[in-house]
Amino acid sequence: MVKETEIQNFPDFNFAEGELLLIDKPYQWTSFDVVGKIRNSLKPQKLKVGHAGTLDPLATGLLIICTGKLTKQIDTYQAEEKEYTGTMVLGATTPSFDLETEIDQTFETAHITSEQIYATCNQFMGNIEQYPPAHSAVKVNGERLYVKARLGEEVELKKRAVTVSTFEITRIALPEIDFRIICSKGTYIRSLISDFGKALNNGAYLSKLTRTRSGNFKLENAYQLPDLIAHLRKLREEQKAGS
Repeated sequence: MVKETEIQNFPDFNFAEGELLLIDKPYQWTSFDVVGKIRNSLKPQKLKVGHAGTLDPLATGLLIICTGKLTKQIDTYQAEEKEYTGTMVLGATTPSFDLETEIDQTFETAHITSEQIYATCNQFMGNIEQYPPAHSAVKVNGERLYVKARLGEEVELKKRAVTVSTFEITRIALPEIDFRIICSKGTYIRSLISDFGKALNNGAYLSKLTRTRSGNFKLENAYQLPDLIAHLRKLREEQKAGS
């Protein structure tokens, strides 16, 4: 992440021609919240602003934002592999596979060994298939799944093929397990964690997730959103004063 002493040195942006902005998405913000905040900060310019890869509201980390003519490249950036770090909680499940919903089942974990946990990772390496969470932004018949889920509607989910090139356990302190995952576009880490729990004949949900890399872009080079917004507002005020 960008240090406070560094964030003052913003480049001379040209948002109409196109800028690629690396943002550290705040906790509980949607990806569309970030896009909207930046778009509003660029007014009165009427520019296209979009993101290259959704992050769940409860996830943090690298969100790529494109403006102006560079929005045409969003699909290219979105297709790059992603890297995540996070924490799962073993011994319980939630309908959303994360902390958005309450725990609905609990399981004993005292019998689960570190060896079993490490071995289970191997089941989710390579080309795999997974169902998206019912509480997700995937569209079915033009409507987001999370809308249907919150209304209690039944939805037929379809499996999707994804690739996991790295699934590393970095800390075991049951019921918590920390991990690092490198995966293809479209991988749902929440689904991966839910399936991980099932593979242990247990349950698991995601309690923390951070995207640390997308393609060659790294979180450590990202702007803090409040600092960027403050800079954009300052530029707007300076332009008003000079006009």
